[in-house]
Amino acid sequence: MQRSPDLDEVCYPFIHETSPLCDFEVITDELCGHIGAAISLTPDNAADIRDDLAALQPLAFHLNGSIRGRLAITEADIDWAKARLAHYRAEADGRATGFVLPRGEMPVPFLNLARSGSKKAIRQMVRLEEADIEVPAVLPRLCNVFCNLFFAMILVINARRGREEVAFSSKSYGPRTRSD
Repeated sequence: MQRSPDLDEVCYPFIHETSPLCDFEVITDELCGHIGAAISLTPDNAADIRDDLAALQPLAFHLNGSIRGRLAITEADIDWAKARLAHYRAEADGRATGFVLPRGEMPVPFLNLARSGSKKAIRQMVRLEEADIEVPAVLPRLCNVFCNLFFAMILVINARRGREEVAFSSKSYGPRTRSD
């Protein structure tokens, strides 16, 4: 597939690459969009969450360019994100002890999409390494913290709204019974 010479017909300079690097950049672009949607849908009484999401969103774009361009994620970014994770985990203490179904009112669906997007980014970084493209270790570490942080935020939002998580019991991974 050839890139059009008409720039109105080009959404991203690398969109026609066959390298998994462009896929990573598309995934992290989508992650940034989900975070942005969550920010716009976070109510005024959750200003702490909205402010933290506003700080996380540019990190998602820094993550996006940190493989093709200069590394823009630092240990300080991970330390800050882990501190915010500890904050939300403390508030949500005991809310979810196992798997739960991803439910809740806005912005929870977008936080769940951001959580999944973080996982997709990690998986794509695995593919990049398989393709002999160097991935700085700080990047998947940040994505893992992102995933856990979005989940903790979801628990806090649901708790503040008085909404209980719906436990999920897997038939695939749970204990077997005689009828299995």
